[in-house]
Amino acid sequence: MFTHKSEKGITGLETAIILIAFVVVASVFAFTVLSTGIFASERSKETVFAGLQEAKSSIEPRGSVIAYKGKVGSTETIYKVVFVVSNAVSGESVDLTPPYTANGAATDPDVGSNVEYKTVISYTDSNQYLSDVPWSVDWVGNANSDSLLENGEKAEITVWLLERITGTAITADDSVGTYASADSNGSTGIADGGTLISTNDQFTIEVKPESGAVLTVQRTAPSRLDTVMDLK
Repeated sequence: MFTHKSEKGITGLETAIILIAFVVVASVFAFTVLSTGIFASERSKETVFAGLQEAKSSIEPRGSVIAYKGKVGSTETIYKVVFVVSNAVSGESVDLTPPYTANGAATDPDVGSNVEYKTVISYTDSNQYLSDVPWSVDWVGNANSDSLLENGEKAEITVWLLERITGTAITADDSVGTYASADSNGSTGIADGGTLISTNDQFTIEVKPESGAVLTVQRTAPSRLDTVMDLK
């Protein structure tokens, strides 16, 4: 007597289906990995380009930071801070159209008429934060007639923390004064006589161009205030 045993196996068609399934899964996985890698590469490239753009539009200080003393009433204080800047690298120009000018008549600075300025300067100390303080600019050395800081040019920025009463000697009482109110753009300097810069006070000025890195100038007032001070 012969006994028949049941034999089960995998046909060629079933094997082909399994192989195709493996190939499809592997393809999907490979595509996912590749897409992730391309996306990460693109984001890295964008980050690099953004960093380059930031550097190309940056400014840097040149030389010393100079502070000037005046008197609010009989109280000695720093009323303006002056420093020179230039392009940090040979890149794009920086718009330094100033919101204010100074002409040495009546009071300085004088708010500009219909000026659209792109660079904003802020001031901070332990008593206050002023997001948009008055500033003016003079060009030093080689410069053309526009307000763009370009390669090879240097701009002298004056930050007006207080108003200068030009008809009064700078060493006399009331040679400078606080700001009565903000201008039409919301810009103002120190308005409270109780928050003037005194000896050994630390303060920070930030120059914020339309694009590019922020230039931070942090200094400490000396232990004695002179008419002109090099804050190094």
